[in-house]
Amino acid sequence: MKYKAHFLILLFIAGFWTELAAYPVDGYLLTGIRRLARLQLVLSGEIQDKPLPKGAQKSIDDIELHLLGPRGDSLRELPTPDPELQKKLNALFPNLSESYSITLLDISPNKPVRYAARKETRGFQPGSVGKLTIVAGLFCELENLYPDSFELRRDLLKKKFVKAGPWCITNEHTVPFYDPETKKFFKRVVQPQDVFSLYEWVDHMLSVSSNAAASIVWREVMLMRYYGEEYPELTEEEAVAFFKNTPKPQLTEIAMSVVNDPLRELGITEEEWKLGSLFTSEGKKMVPGTGGSSASPAGLMKYLIAMERGQIVDPASSLEIKRLMYMTATRIRYAASPALAEAAVYFKSGSLYKCRPEEGYTCKKYAGNVENYMNSVAIVEQPDSTVYMVALMSNVLRKNSNIDHNGLASQIDRLVRK
Repeated sequence: MKYKAHFLILLFIAGFWTELAAYPVDGYLLTGIRRLARLQLVLSGEIQDKPLPKGAQKSIDDIELHLLGPRGDSLRELPTPDPELQKKLNALFPNLSESYSITLLDISPNKPVRYAARKETRGFQPGSVGKLTIVAGLFCELENLYPDSFELRRDLLKKKFVKAGPWCITNEHTVPFYDPETKKFFKRVVQPQDVFSLYEWVDHMLSVSSNAAASIVWREVMLMRYYGEEYPELTEEEAVAFFKNTPKPQLTEIAMSVVNDPLRELGITEEEWKLGSLFTSEGKKMVPGTGGSSASPAGLMKYLIAMERGQIVDPASSLEIKRLMYMTATRIRYAASPALAEAAVYFKSGSLYKCRPEEGYTCKKYAGNVENYMNSVAIVEQPDSTVYMVALMSNVLRKNSNIDHNGLASQIDRLVRK
């Protein structure tokens, strides 16, 4: 996958939810993601903390792609809805807002593939779900650097450390800091002087949904595109100079290309999913966005299918992205459903809300009266071998839809497994 670089006043409040945390707990030696070393000690009982859910205790070697080969080849396009599954799905929504849109795909082994959907082409602001496009872009550029070796790609992610710089401003999500030698552990928001490996920045971007990490990873993907084989030895000073001296229109063009071209390669159209701007205010100043961001449940489902087929770059890259989505601690929203407690869940959630003055209304988090997006993508693997994928998007004004999303997760799990 190779791409060439082409050179009314509202009170606005935006929020992206945090989820903690992803990647299998035995991945520390492989990735160097330091918080995993602590999770291993929690799992063994050496450190006292909230125990991991049963479904969060899979090993790296337990995670697999389910749609390799002919079964996946049959899903080059979204399938025709299964009448029985569609009828059951429709029955869940009479009492919910008309804004709810969803795609559901049952890929349980040794059973027919079943698909159902509701308003699947409707566009929404994706919020932090859009960070999945950045990780796809990253693995595309890593493949361009090392086309014949996934191990060299992994080695770069593990050994290349980069400084946050001003790209982290502003950001409200805390990230974990852990020293495996001293066992010192704390959480705080990312600050400009912080340094992490590429693997850790990607982990912060997906596991705790750090906007700072998202802008920093996006920055590094742009540098990979521009500098190519020179990137691994690129210094901080050279990177700063690049963004200072390169014309803004050229930076914008590179930025949009590295995250959106991989989607087009997967057959996801611009109407189905596009990312239009960085995730922090300072990042947006340095690299102006264009056209805004939007996504649909159809586009999100196509991404999940492509990953399970091993089509996001190659099977090794697709598997690594799936590992990075694996939930290994506190679950929220859709993923927090009690029905999923023993299931392995690969998850990304995102939200965005906007408020304006309105008589009798008080602006609250995730209850905006102008926009109030809440979105989730999830792959669920139950112990009974049931495997299914969901892309759920909503825009219910003046209401935190968290409880509804959680309830839908239980109902969807029930109808798929029956």
